[in-house]
Amino acid sequence: MFDKGFKPLDMSNEKDISGENASVAEDVVQPATGAEVAKTGSSRHSFAASSALILVIIALLALSWHWLNTRHRFTQLEQVLTMRLEQYNLSNQQSLTVSKLADERSVEASARIAMLEQRLAESRNQQEALQTLYYELANTREERLIAEVEQLMTIANQQLQLAGNIKPALLALQTAESRLQQIEAPQVIQLRKALTQDIQRLQSLPLVDVAGMSTRLENLAETVDKLPLVSDRHPQPELQQAPDWQASSWQKLVHEVWQDIKQIIRLERIDRPEPPLLAPEQNYFLRENIKLRLLSARIALLRHDEVSYRADLRSAEKWLLDHFDMRESASKIMLSTIRQLSADNIVIEVPDINESLTLVNKYKLTLERSKPAEKAAPARER
Repeated sequence: MFDKGFKPLDMSNEKDISGENASVAEDVVQPATGAEVAKTGSSRHSFAASSALILVIIALLALSWHWLNTRHRFTQLEQVLTMRLEQYNLSNQQSLTVSKLADERSVEASARIAMLEQRLAESRNQQEALQTLYYELANTREERLIAEVEQLMTIANQQLQLAGNIKPALLALQTAESRLQQIEAPQVIQLRKALTQDIQRLQSLPLVDVAGMSTRLENLAETVDKLPLVSDRHPQPELQQAPDWQASSWQKLVHEVWQDIKQIIRLERIDRPEPPLLAPEQNYFLRENIKLRLLSARIALLRHDEVSYRADLRSAEKWLLDHFDMRESASKIMLSTIRQLSADNIVIEVPDINESLTLVNKYKLTLERSKPAEKAAPARER
């Protein structure tokens, strides 16, 4: 490479030039060659620098590309690792949840097993207790039935002797007889025979409807206030006949006078002595006294006191006949009811069941005496 202002020498003209020129030329050529060499060296140095710069740039580009590519790979690898870590975490959480559920189920299963074992132990204890109780009841079944029969017969005796109630006593005796049917011992035959006779005697007795009679007495006491008194009775006016308009004037006059006389004077037939007139407050006390008599009769009915019962009803009947108007239907119905209640018997001779009760007590005592002997026999066998 050469500079643009430099021109090469023509080699054909060098022969004609003198030595001075040759020496001068040599002197001139030598400096020219050093500059060219310097220029050539600088151009080579700039080329090398450019080449090195280009190589450096290429290397930097290669490094940059390699760095970017590596970074991109690292980024992808990081994303892949992140996704896998998330998957691992998710699967780990799922496994933890499954393990927790498994632990909870194992704990529940252990609790259920413990509960079942406890229930099994309880059922075994109950079975043993029931078996022991069964053996005890099997041994004392007859005693239990006899105790129930004794209690039922005691109840029947109390109902008959204290209250005179036949229906509850009959029901108690029938229940006792059904209990005796479950015992097959020959000693029970006599007891059942006596009990059957007591039942037949109770069935043959007339039944007294104490509840119905008490209700009728209560209804009578409520209707006393509605009964009319004799002093409140007034004769019913007769219907006036219509005048005969075709009759003469003097006949009409006689008819009118006769009607006026009939209204002034009234005749009434009295079949019994007229009771004295009572003041309004005495009317109130009369009605209250009749109510008290009916209430006393009701109490006597419940107590089976026939004497007081009939005396109270007779007093109520007498006051009803003396002071109330017996031509009214309400008074007639009340009088008829009182007479029906007075005619009913409220006291019945109840049979005595002490004989059957005595037999039950003897049989129970026999069982109690035979029990120690039965206990001693197994002990001897052991």
